[in-house]
Amino acid sequence: IVVDDAIVVIENTHRIFENGKVPIAKAAKMAAGEVFLPVFSGTMTTLAPFVPLAFWNSLIGHFMFFLPITLIITLLASLVVAYIINPVFAVDFMKPHVEGEHNNLKFDKTVRKVSIVMAVIAVLAYLINFGLGNFVVFAWVLYMLNHFVFVKWIDKFQNGAWPRFQNWYAGILEKAVRSPWWVLAGIIGLFFLSIVFTAIRSPKVEFFPEADPNFTYVYITMPTGTDQEYTNEVTRKLEQRVADAVEPDKDLVKSIISNVTVGVTDPQDEDQGSYPNRGKIAVAFVKFGEREGKSTKAVLANIRKAVTGVIPGAQISVAQEHGGPPTQKDISIEIAGDDLDTLTKTATRLKNFLIKQNIGGIEELIPDVQDNKPQIVFTVNRERANREGINTGQITQALGATIYGAKAADFRNTTEDNYEINVQAKEEQRHDIDAIRNLKITYRDFATGGAIRQVPISAFTTIEYKNTYSNIKHKQQRRVITLGSNVIPGFNANEVNQQILQSVNNFKKPEGVTIRQGGGQEDQVEAMTFLLSALGVSFMLILIILMMQFNSFGKTFIIISEIFFSIIGVFLGISIFGMTITIVMTGVGIIALAGVVVRNGILLVEFTDLLLEQGMSLHDAVVEAGRTRMTPVILTATAAILGLLPLAVGFNIDFVGLFTSFEPHIHFGGDNVAFWGPLSWTMIFGLAFATIITLIIVPCLYLLRTRLKDRIAGRKHDEYAAVSKEELAALNHH
Repeated sequence: IVVDDAIVVIENTHRIFENGKVPIAKAAKMAAGEVFLPVFSGTMTTLAPFVPLAFWNSLIGHFMFFLPITLIITLLASLVVAYIINPVFAVDFMKPHVEGEHNNLKFDKTVRKVSIVMAVIAVLAYLINFGLGNFVVFAWVLYMLNHFVFVKWIDKFQNGAWPRFQNWYAGILEKAVRSPWWVLAGIIGLFFLSIVFTAIRSPKVEFFPEADPNFTYVYITMPTGTDQEYTNEVTRKLEQRVADAVEPDKDLVKSIISNVTVGVTDPQDEDQGSYPNRGKIAVAFVKFGEREGKSTKAVLANIRKAVTGVIPGAQISVAQEHGGPPTQKDISIEIAGDDLDTLTKTATRLKNFLIKQNIGGIEELIPDVQDNKPQIVFTVNRERANREGINTGQITQALGATIYGAKAADFRNTTEDNYEINVQAKEEQRHDIDAIRNLKITYRDFATGGAIRQVPISAFTTIEYKNTYSNIKHKQQRRVITLGSNVIPGFNANEVNQQILQSVNNFKKPEGVTIRQGGGQEDQVEAMTFLLSALGVSFMLILIILMMQFNSFGKTFIIISEIFFSIIGVFLGISIFGMTITIVMTGVGIIALAGVVVRNGILLVEFTDLLLEQGMSLHDAVVEAGRTRMTPVILTATAAILGLLPLAVGFNIDFVGLFTSFEPHIHFGGDNVAFWGPLSWTMIFGLAFATIITLIIVPCLYLLRTRLKDRIAGRKHDEYAAVSKEELAALNHH
C-alpha cells in the first residue's frame, strides 16, 4: 500500500518518457502533474477508513490503536516521497532503452568495477562479522544474476508478454463495453450469489483469533478456608497427572511450573491477591518453529481430560494464554438483582438447569461469588462491656493488633532513617481461637480510682462461626453474580453462546432478577457496533473526497460501487476455502479494503476524463484508459497482495541464521498468522476481485453513466466519432 503512489508516478513517467522521445526532466514534471490529483485523492481515500479506527474507545480499540496511526503517518510520508523524491530519482536513473542492448551482455568494465568494489567491501565485512560478509557476497550474486539473466527476462516480458496481455485485455474490454448492461447485471447477480453461497457454506464466526497455545494453565480452587499445605498437596498430585498427560508429547513441552497461594489467578484478572485455597499449574511449550507441525491444542485437550473431576470438591479449569487485548471469558452469564440470597439461589438453579441441557463446549460453569467463605464473628455484650468501662473500639483495636499487628514505635538510626516497629501476637497464637478469646484487654478503670486492669475478651463477647459471601460485585448499582466458563477447543464460542441464550430464555427467573449474556459476547456486540459505524463514517469520508475531486455524483457512484462489489471477493474467498470469520480482524480488513480499492478507480476515471477533454471518442476513451492504466492498477494490487501474503500464510525466515550459519529455519504458521491472517486474507481476496472490477466494471459503468446523462439532457452523442487514439498520440507528441 505504501508503494502505490510511487508506482503510479514512476509508471506514468516511464509511459510519457517513451524511451527517450520526451526529455526525462519534462516527462517527470508532466507525469507528476498529470497524476497529482488522482494520487492525492487515492491516498486520502486510503487514509479515510483508518481515521475512525483511531478513535476506537475500548480495550480492543486501545490494542489496535497503533495500526491506524502507523498507516496514516506512513501513507502521508509516501505521498511526499511520490511527489518530490521519486521524480528526482526518475531524472537521475531512467535511461532510454536501446533495442538489443541486452542480447550480448559481457563482463565489461562497469561490471568489473562493481565486482572489485564489492569484493573489497566483502573482505571488510568478513573481518567484522561472518554473516555480514555473506550478505555482501549475496548482494553481488544478485547483481550478477540481474546483469546477465534477469534483464533479459524483463526485456522479453516488457516487449513481448506484457504488450500481448494488454492487447488481450483490450479485446475483452472492447466486448464488455459493447454490452455494458449485461456486464452490470452479471456483477450484481454475482454479488447476491456470493451472499447466498456464504449463507449456505455458513463459515464459523469468532470474536478474536486464537492461535495454538504457547502456555496452558490449570487453575485449582479448593473450598474457601482450605489450608495452604493441603492445597499444595492437591496441586502436586495434579501436577503429576499433567506430567503424565504430556508425556507422549514431551518434545513440545519446555517446562511445568506450579504455584500455590501467590500468582494463582489469571494474569488478565484485576484480582491478583494471595489465596491459600488456590493453585496454578503452568505448562510452557517450545517455540512454534520447533514443534515440527504438531499442534499444542491436542496437548491442552489431554491435560483437560487428565485433571477434570479427579479431586472431589475442587473447581478445576484449563485454559491457554490470552493473545491480543484483554478479554473476558467466552461464556459469561450475568445474574443481576438486589437481594443477594435470591441471586445466589438463582445462580445455583441456573447452573444446574444448563448442566441438564447438556450443551456441548462448556468446560465448567463457575460462579464468581462463593457463599461458603468462613468467618468468626465476635458479638460484644455492650451492657457488660460498659460495666467494665470498655468500648467496642478498644476491642476492635486489640483484635486487629493481635492478628495483623500494630505500630508500637519508630526507630531512627544514626543516618536518620526512620523504621516502624510493629508488634503482633505469635503465629501459633494468631491461629488459635482459644488464645484469641483469652486475649486480655488492658485499660485504666477510672471507676476504681484509675487502677490498671486486664480483662479477657471472652468476658464480654460471644463467638459465632458463620459462612458469608465473597467478593460481591456491582454493576449499574445492582448486585451481580456471573457464571463463567471457557469454551472447550473444537467448539465455536458463538454457537455455544447461542444455545445457552435459547436455554436461558426458557429458564424461570424470580421477580426482580435479570439474566443477560456478558463477557466475550458483550465485547463482540460492542466491537461489531463500532466496526459498522466506522464503515459508515469511512464511506462518508470517501464520498466527500470523491465529490471534491470530480464534482460529479455519477463518477463518485462509479468508484464507490467498487467497495460493495469487492466484498464479493471476500465472501467467495472465505466460503470457498472454509475460513473462519473473525469479527475484529475481518471487520478491520473490510474497512481498510474500502479505502484501498477506490484508488485504482480514481486513476481510471480521471484518465478517461482527460482523454475525453483531449477529443477522444467516448468508446475509445474508456478502452484506452483501461489499457493505459492497466499497468499501474495491476502493479499496485500485486504489490499489496504480495506484501500481505507472508502475513496470511505465516511465512517465517531467520535472515540472521541464513547468512551466519546457512540455516534459515523456514516455517509457516505461528501466532502472527492466527492474528493477522484473517485481516490479510480479507484484503487479498477483496483486492484480487477489485482489480477485475476496476479494469472491466468501471469502464462499463462510465459508459452507462455518460449515456444516461446525455439521454437526460436530451443530447445525442456519437461514441465513435472523435479524434482517434493515433491522432491523439501524434498531437500529444507534437
